[in-house]
Amino acid sequence: MNQQVTYFQNLYLPQIEQTLEDYLGQIKGQASLKKAMQYSLKAGGKRIRPLLMLASLCALNGKIDQNSLQVAASLEMVHTYSLIHDDLPAMDNDDLRRGKPTNHKIFGEALAILAGDGLLTNAFDLILSTKLNPHLQVKLAQNLSRAAGVQGMVSGQVADMAGQGKQLSLESLKKLHNEKTGALLAYACQAGALLAGVDDNLVAKLSKFGLEFGLAFQIYDDILDVTKTTVELGKTAGKDVAEAKNTYVALLGLAGAKQELQATLSQATDVLADITLMGYDVTLLTGFLEYFEI
Repeated sequence: MNQQVTYFQNLYLPQIEQTLEDYLGQIKGQASLKKAMQYSLKAGGKRIRPLLMLASLCALNGKIDQNSLQVAASLEMVHTYSLIHDDLPAMDNDDLRRGKPTNHKIFGEALAILAGDGLLTNAFDLILSTKLNPHLQVKLAQNLSRAAGVQGMVSGQVADMAGQGKQLSLESLKKLHNEKTGALLAYACQAGALLAGVDDNLVAKLSKFGLEFGLAFQIYDDILDVTKTTVELGKTAGKDVAEAKNTYVALLGLAGAKQELQATLSQATDVLADITLMGYDVTLLTGFLEYFEI
């Protein structure tokens, strides 16, 4: 990523981490449950989703404060829950995540499931604990539930499992990943716009940018799965191919997947160009597109 994004990340990543730590530190519950939740939250990760939310807020001349940090942290809690559950034996059955043993390998399946449940449920408590206008709190919570639930990520996960061993069309694969990966990233940008208080048209444009970013993120992940090692990825490399999962590389080949990534990034850039014409500086958001290095 470029210097502007690196500076932004260095400035706000510690604040996101502190918000997560403070929240989990003050909630009451079983010590073993909190330990399992903290294990996965503190396991590292790029924090792309909360950072993209805050960057969207900045791009629209909004102010990053404790309220927006809590909303950003709540999104990371939902994302982390999804990783814990995704790694379970009944799902992807992974032993490694972010370079460390997966949650169920340390705490057992039952506690891992409950740790995911705790992160998902309390994410909404964190949003509703802000001092934001109650109408905005409800809107953010509703949109997050839709992005993470049956209308978004969860449906994408079901489609991913149902499609294993079958060859999906490119259109079906895009729909799957728009739900599984794109929905939460679209919410990230949408939430930043809602926090900035802009009109519905601009909220929709930011959501569209997030959806394109999410699709690019998944295509890039598919490419890395066949071009990087387990050590480089921090998770098991080549697993999608071994399990006959639907990926852009499997469907289009490596060169075709790279072309699809470039086309998707071009779509994201076009959305940002539209926002620029509306009088906003989207340099920071453009910088986030440099994440995708081929």
